[in-house]
Amino acid sequence: MFKYEKKLQYPVNITKKDLKMAKYLSAQYGGPDSELSASLQYMNQRYSMPDEKGKALLTDIATEELGHLEMIATMIYQLTKDATIEDFKNAGMGGNFTIHDGTFFLNDPNGVPFTTAYISTTGDHITDLESDMAAEQRARATYEHLMDLTNDPDVLGPLDFLRQREIVHYQRFKELRNYYLENQIK
Repeated sequence: MFKYEKKLQYPVNITKKDLKMAKYLSAQYGGPDSELSASLQYMNQRYSMPDEKGKALLTDIATEELGHLEMIATMIYQLTKDATIEDFKNAGMGGNFTIHDGTFFLNDPNGVPFTTAYISTTGDHITDLESDMAAEQRARATYEHLMDLTNDPDVLGPLDFLRQREIVHYQRFKELRNYYLENQIK
């Protein structure tokens, strides 16, 4: 069961319109290493964890990733608030506007749509945890790249928060993997 709290994990209050940054952020909205991809992967993998400890951790992190997806969506919409058709065209987002108006679709900055092929699961809990650790590292790197693309403190604050959470998730997955290896839990 999930309990939804009607507030973001970190405040997002972006006041400056920047459609190019919004487009870049779509990497974490619908790209291969996105918050959506991570959430669905972890939610799916939780069923093959050998005990409640693993199931609980994957459920907790999957749920948090959905909260991160909400933060990214909020950032994108604040960055595109009051955008004109000309703004969308100038940001290279005329195609998105043509199909979706000002609504963002689940795709990466290059327009590649989200696919479940981004979700990895093997049924082997050690292999899946290794994959999850790698996913967190890729997401961390993506956040660092996004931070390099802006100097807006209203954007940098939430991005830094999200980057830090990727580091924490990596550490939790590593701890669980090590626990299973040390205790030979199959």
